[in-house]
Amino acid sequence: MDGKAPYLIGAGIYSVPEASRLTGVSAARIRRWLRGYHFVSSGSPHRQRPVWSPALPEIDGKLALAFLDLVEIRFVDAFLNQGVTWQVLRKAAAKAQDFVGTSHPFSTRKFKTDGRHIFAELEDAKGGTSLIELLKSQHYFERVISPYLKDLEFDGDEPSRWWPLGLNRRQIVIDPARSFGQPIIATRGIPTAVLAQAVKAHGSIAEVARWYETDVASVKAAVRFEQRLSQNKIAA
Repeated sequence: MDGKAPYLIGAGIYSVPEASRLTGVSAARIRRWLRGYHFVSSGSPHRQRPVWSPALPEIDGKLALAFLDLVEIRFVDAFLNQGVTWQVLRKAAAKAQDFVGTSHPFSTRKFKTDGRHIFAELEDAKGGTSLIELLKSQHYFERVISPYLKDLEFDGDEPSRWWPLGLNRRQIVIDPARSFGQPIIATRGIPTAVLAQAVKAHGSIAEVARWYETDVASVKAAVRFEQRLSQNKIAA
């Protein structure tokens, strides 16, 4: 997306396909979560509301996602993968928004420490009470969300940076305050996609490192990271 408005600076900005590529969640699911969808039940049309509203307005009629939306997508996906039903998740999202006081509650530090209390107030109408009981346990709750927290850096209550290789490997960062939130080499600010494309075009990692005045290890990390994203690519 080019021609970015001033209000987008510091928020990060991603198209739905870009968000899908970075999170591993299909573009179709992301659109359903953020726009809602229509369906027919018992012969009558219904509309399911969005789980949350994007942090940014649409651009040219297309969804524009911020960094906080990326983080929220990862947590929603985590709960769904654990078997939390949509009915429960939607209720949890609504309660969490009130409890935390933000439109993106799952990505906050407060939800990390107190989120289990949200589930303690819910019941699964479809009978999945055993999972809800588990989510009331702080130990189980932390086990569900910890894989999605271990690579996040927080400033205050909100996530500020995503280190996709982990906090102990700070080579590549997704920082909404830098390069509009695109994955970059942390020390130099060079987009990983630029380095990977240069290596693909010219074949020499050492030469690319010299051209961009960075080290070979960073170029290798960028190439591996972009390859991983390509391998994880799923249908839109």
